Parts: sequence; C-alpha cells; structure tokens
Amino acid sequence: MAMSVIFNLAIFIALIYFLYRLQAKYVPFTKRVFAGLGLGIVFGGILQLFYGAGSDIIATSIDYFDIVGRGYVKLLQMIIIPLVMVSIISAILKLNGGSSIGKISGVSIGVLVVTTMIAALVGIAWSLMFGLTAEGLTAGAAEVARGASLETNLGKVETMSFANMVLEFIPANPFLDMTGARKTSTIAVVIFSIFIGLAATGISAKKPEIYASFENFIKVAQAIVMRMVTMVLRLTPYGVLALMTKVISGSNYADIVNLANFVLASYGALFTMFAIHLIIIAFIGLNPVRYLKKVIPVLTFAFTSRSSAATIPLNVQTQEKALGIPNGIANFAASFGATIGQNGCAGIYPAMLAVMIAPTLGINPLDISFIVTLVAIITISSFGVAGIGGGATFAALIVLSAMDFPVALAGLLISIEPLIDMGRTALNVSGSITAGAVTSKVMGQTDMNVFNDDQPLNLDSEDATA
Repeated sequence: MAMSVIFNLAIFIALIYFLYRLQAKYVPFTKRVFAGLGLGIVFGGILQLFYGAGSDIIATSIDYFDIVGRGYVKLLQMIIIPLVMVSIISAILKLNGGSSIGKISGVSIGVLVVTTMIAALVGIAWSLMFGLTAEGLTAGAAEVARGASLETNLGKVETMSFANMVLEFIPANPFLDMTGARKTSTIAVVIFSIFIGLAATGISAKKPEIYASFENFIKVAQAIVMRMVTMVLRLTPYGVLALMTKVISGSNYADIVNLANFVLASYGALFTMFAIHLIIIAFIGLNPVRYLKKVIPVLTFAFTSRSSAATIPLNVQTQEKALGIPNGIANFAASFGATIGQNGCAGIYPAMLAVMIAPTLGINPLDISFIVTLVAIITISSFGVAGIGGGATFAALIVLSAMDFPVALAGLLISIEPLIDMGRTALNVSGSITAGAVTSKVMGQTDMNVFNDDQPLNLDSEDATA
C-alpha cells in the first residue's frame, strides 16, 4: 500500500510541475485552469479504475492531495475578510458617503432574491418533468445516519424565525466576525466596513487632515491586500487539479447510476438557470458570449471547490478585471451572493426535494397552492441559510420543516451530494456575478472598455492588481 501511495504522489507532483511549466511559459490563466481541471479528471479516473471506489490507497493519497487542494481553499479563506473590508471602505470613500450604498445593496440583494425565486420554479419544473419522487428510495447505513443527523439539527432550524435570521447579519462583535467564526461573518464584516466608511466620510469636512491620513492608509492597505489576492489566485490551477482529482477518484459511480434521474434532473435545472442568467446579462446590454468566456474560470473553481465563500476573491477579481465592474460593487455582490439568495443551494435544491417528498404524503405537486407556498417559503428562507450554517442541507431543512415535511428523507441523497453540490455552488457564484453585473449597469458604472476587451483574466503580470 505504501508504495502505491508514493507512486500516486509522484504522479501528482509531476502534474503540478507540468502546470508550473505552463505558468513559466506564460500560458494564459484560463487555459491553465482548464488544464488543471482536465488533468484532475483524467488522474482521478485512473485512480478510480485501478483501485476501485472506497479504496484505502485512494483515501490515503487524497489526504496528501488535500495539502494542495484544501490548503489552497484555506489560503483563499485567509484573504476574504481583509479583501472585503478594504474594498468596501475604499468604495465608500470614493463615493464620498453613503448616498449610493443603499441603491447598490438594494439592487444586488434584489437580483439575488428574484433569481432565487426563479430558480425555485425551475427546480419544480424539472422535478415534475422527470416525475421525481422519494417513493421507493432505499436507505443504507450512511443514509440512515444522515437522516438521523438531519432530525437532530431540526431543532436548531425551528428556532430560527425570519427576524432572527436578519439579526444574525448584525455584527455584535466585529472582531469575532473577522475570524470568520459565524456563517454570516462575511455579511457582518460588510456591515461593519460600511459603518467605518461612513464614519470616515463624516469627519472629512471637519477634520480633513485626519480623513486624508485615513484615506491614504486605506489606499496602502488595499494595494497590499490586492497583491496578496493575486499571489494566492495564481495557485488556482494547482488547487483545481487537487480538488478535481479528489472528487473523481472518491466518487461512488454505482450510487450515481442508481440515482441517475435525480442527477440528470438536477443538472438540467442548473443549466436552465445558467441560461436564465445569460438572458439577464443580454437584457442589460452585455454580450452573453463574451461574458460567459470571462466567467468560466471562476465558475470552474466554484465547481471544483464546492465553496461559494472561498470563491469570493476570484469572483471579485473576475468582476473587476474582466467585466469592468467597480471594485466596491463587485465586493458587495460577491459577499451578499455567498450568504443570501443562493440560486443553487437555497433555490433549486430545496424545491426539488419538496416536490419529491410531496407524493409520499398524498400531496399533488402540481397543485398551484402547493407551488405558490413552496416558492414563497424558499424565497424568504434564502436569507437565513447562511445564518444557521450548512448550505444546501440547512436550506432544505428550513423549507421542509416549514412545509411540515419529514426532513429525514433528504438523507437518501447523501451518496450523490458531492456531485450535485458542485453544480449548485457554480450556480450560486454565477448568481452573485449576475447581481454584480446588473447593479453595475443600473448604476451606470460598468467600464465597457474592460468588458469588450477580449483579453482573458491575467494574474501573471506585475500590474495585475493595478
């Protein structure tokens, strides 16, 4: 076993060196990301073919691959809070106050909530087209354990009213939120940063010397933080390689085949919602084909990492450097989109589960009152998913408990959860970028010269953070 693991690691290191050589030859960032994705799929597939699902050799190898994969995600998490803070404060200083903050926040959140409502309807439609039902699904040991866990967590969900969900966003202890200790820490830091920016602009007239010093400090801090962001994001191809290798080599394809209808319906709904995002982009006057080419790298990373929060730095860079969206708006949209109105996790997934479970309780999923109630609950609960932690699972808990449905049935899909979650996360991020693009156009701040530039996102030049 030890020799097999060492052999796997040797191949993995060789693949990393290959990606490094591509970087040394200045191969475009986007192409390197796709190279990492393709190599991860091939390498993971070979490991699965040779050792089989559930192999101890694969599990041990993945522990070492995670040094690169999870290590990269941790580095991204490291820079999220500094990035959000300096960017939001800088944006308010440039706006010289809060006159535009309300509009930016309102449009961003409005787009996220409306698209989540649409996503719920899309999820319902695809479930009905495929005739999905929880009847006849069998539960193994893992599914039973998952169901019991969901039942245990139900109490936490039932104590969360909408008012409590909103209160979770308020930073009672901003220093605690700077550690990322809560699921709503990112939004809490956004709110705290808004207060700092507004307080600074409030003294600009009476104490111009102090204001000038603070403004210069923020400029210096932003330059340093953005340089850190660029340094970390250059590691994206390596992280994608490790994360995709882990997903492909560790998947149980027999379980995927058994639940093929749900997988196909889920990805049908996800792709439909992606198409709706592109329609929205076209409606606001942006070329959807050019837009798609520019956002593919960030969606690829979201797909492999399964983390909307970890994708925030690359999300912001893509919006600003590739789409021409101002830094402040990009940070608002990316931050809100990671915790509010997630199209995939809070929209499509709970809707599909509810439609599957309804027939087992004698409820007609085609009933209009059922659909209206379900969409309304999903829309309202999309504000609270991050507040109680756990992404799509807790979104499902909130919706199913509000509908008085048995939550344990959601555990029957645990075997395909990673595969579905990859697409859901990419859709979440796509929704946040769409919110940023719409907000920027509504505010008249989109730099069309940047958007129309066909050059791909470049993180290798020294002026990448300029």
